[in-house]
Amino acid sequence: MIRNRLITLVLAFTACATNQTIVPPEQRASLKRNLEGQDRYLKLSYYVTPFFGDATKRLLTPVPPDQVRLLEETDGTPINPGTVEATFPAGTEVRIRLLEFPTALAQTERVLVTPRTQPWLYVDVAGTPRDAPPYVLVLRPQIKDDRELHAEVDRWLSRENPKTKLSSFSDVVQNAVASKRVVIDMPAEALEMAWGYPDRRVLALEGERKKETWIWPGPRQVVLLDGKVSELPAER
Repeated sequence: MIRNRLITLVLAFTACATNQTIVPPEQRASLKRNLEGQDRYLKLSYYVTPFFGDATKRLLTPVPPDQVRLLEETDGTPINPGTVEATFPAGTEVRIRLLEFPTALAQTERVLVTPRTQPWLYVDVAGTPRDAPPYVLVLRPQIKDDRELHAEVDRWLSRENPKTKLSSFSDVVQNAVASKRVVIDMPAEALEMAWGYPDRRVLALEGERKKETWIWPGPRQVVLLDGKVSELPAER
């Protein structure tokens, strides 16, 4: 049965091993020159997990492993990359080591059970050992040009140090962001740093107060009143 499942996965992934790169070749070269070697900061707090079937790399993800939606089984069930190994808080300094596009050649060199049809951004993380496995941010698919790719990188990695904003929060909130927890009265910006971008935001009025419900996969949800967390999420 296991052998049959592996054969099914091999066939499914082999069928996808075509050139998925939409960004024009001349822009790819320019993007690599511009981005590789840049110093940035983690815009959110990230979990570190195994990189699916590739033991030589580690995945950076803002959501828990059971909510990662980068790979699916043939029946549509999401594939869990592996258990959390570490957490890097928002504001951690990183250096972009490599931007790798999913060309046909790159896909053939990538391990089969990985999100190999999407662009990968390799980063070195300050404070980690020199021999640490490379950390990878998987960028969204179907990026069409350099403008979209820069916007995608900026979504995950900040040019400015978020610690300036973090220092305006209370110690309790700062600690919660660093450990990816939610606390009462946490500002919306801090919630975003801790848990990442929600899939949906439902807006409503509660009397004269603005009520927002942020919803992530899982499902996880947090209620905010006037821009601050008013209810702790239920335990999963």
